Amino acid sequence: MVSRAVPVSRAELAELVTIDRNSPIPLYFQVAQGLQQAIEAGKLPPGSRLDNELQLADELGLSRPTMRKAMEYLVDQGLLIRRRGIGTTVVHPKVRRPIQLSSLFDDLQTAGKRPTTAVLTFDVVPASAEVAQSLSLAEATPVLRMVRLRSADDQPIAVMTNYLPSDLPGLRPGELTAEALQKSGLYHLLRAAGVHLHAADQVVGARKATTGEAQLLDEPRGAALLTMQRISYDDYGRVVEFGSHVYAGSRYTFSLSLLDS
Repeated sequence: MVSRAVPVSRAELAELVTIDRNSPIPLYFQVAQGLQQAIEAGKLPPGSRLDNELQLADELGLSRPTMRKAMEYLVDQGLLIRRRGIGTTVVHPKVRRPIQLSSLFDDLQTAGKRPTTAVLTFDVVPASAEVAQSLSLAEATPVLRMVRLRSADDQPIAVMTNYLPSDLPGLRPGELTAEALQKSGLYHLLRAAGVHLHAADQVVGARKATTGEAQLLDEPRGAALLTMQRISYDDYGRVVEFGSHVYAGSRYTFSLSLLDS
């Protein structure tokens, strides 16, 4: 299939996207996966144009909200772009490199450090606009919030704030507690509860420490901090958690190994 101004036909779309209505995988994620695989395999090259959401939904026999969610996922992944007067088109895929989806607790143990955790906050709160959007929930939906101070060899290294849906599938009451988080990493506890983390979107940045952050991390006021925001997904494409972490820049760096393939 070559890049063209004519939208992908109904027959071509049916070949690219397979819908299994008996599968536990959400319909929007089935559509998104099918289109993503087609884009990455070159079956939908850059410049290929797609019909609007209403037409696509009709062609696949889906509801418009389901189709809209699939398209929004692909836009967020950087695979599609929407332009007024042009429509939705395929763009060059981002370079994708495999990285290990692990927690700071696991990373410190692997590096031979002795991680310790102080749980500063563990409660249920209404989701703010940012948290709700990240977790794909309605604003003010109750979510589990946890704030932890992570240290390595008795030196504070990170302040970690994480939010989880309060009704996360697979997680039973009492399996995730403040006491358990003092002894183990969040991801280890989730996996032990049967929640399988499959993928994540992560953004790394930097900024100056607030007064409170500087005190917790034993850093000077206004010290440089590394920041990380992560949205994690399970095997079914459901959002598992939203994390917003800050790290002492004087004692922590992010490292990513790239492999030629």
